[in-house]
Amino acid sequence: MKHAGSFDDLRAWISRHLDPLEEREPATGVAQRSDDDLNPGGWSAATDETLAPAAVLVGLVERETGLSVLLTRRADTLRRHTGQVAFPGGRRDPGETAWQTALREAQEEIGLDPSFVSLVGLSTPYRTGTGYLVTPVVGFVREGFTLTPNPEEVAEIFETPFGFLMDPRNYEEHERELPTGEKRRFYAMTHEDQYIWGATAGMLRALYDRLYGAAVA
Repeated sequence: MKHAGSFDDLRAWISRHLDPLEEREPATGVAQRSDDDLNPGGWSAATDETLAPAAVLVGLVERETGLSVLLTRRADTLRRHTGQVAFPGGRRDPGETAWQTALREAQEEIGLDPSFVSLVGLSTPYRTGTGYLVTPVVGFVREGFTLTPNPEEVAEIFETPFGFLMDPRNYEEHERELPTGEKRRFYAMTHEDQYIWGATAGMLRALYDRLYGAAVA
């Protein structure tokens, strides 16, 4: 989806639909989305008390052709979420804010210099079935940066058009069977040869709902 005007206008418009950068725990008085959204009755055993705080950077890259979103494909050697598409991010260290975590992890995982990022707000916290409460931190990334993937964590870095990710027609509901035999439904979409699914697709869908949903002015 496109908006007239400069990136400054778009940045301001997106910022108005997000939560402000402030020091608070994301579980406190804030609506959440989760891997359970498409699974009535839920499949995750995690509770607010056992969830580990984490954060990701939703990096909106300012290109001449429009906005694109920075994404990674996780290394095949990782213990969890092997080979899956993900935002740069990870577990919050003690004393860190969500946005400090997001910027640190993006620098560690893909070599993104924080000076290229202009943060605009926080999207909806997301509970994962693997026990994390993830805060998506949204920031605009100006051109001129260079990226270097950390081979221990990232197999590939790529960009996907923001307009594609914010088009609800591109979201599908897929289903997989867990090792326990339980079936799990999740959002998924495919752009070129990249299969974006699970928590990453769920966080993108939550961002779409905040920006373009029927309840949003």
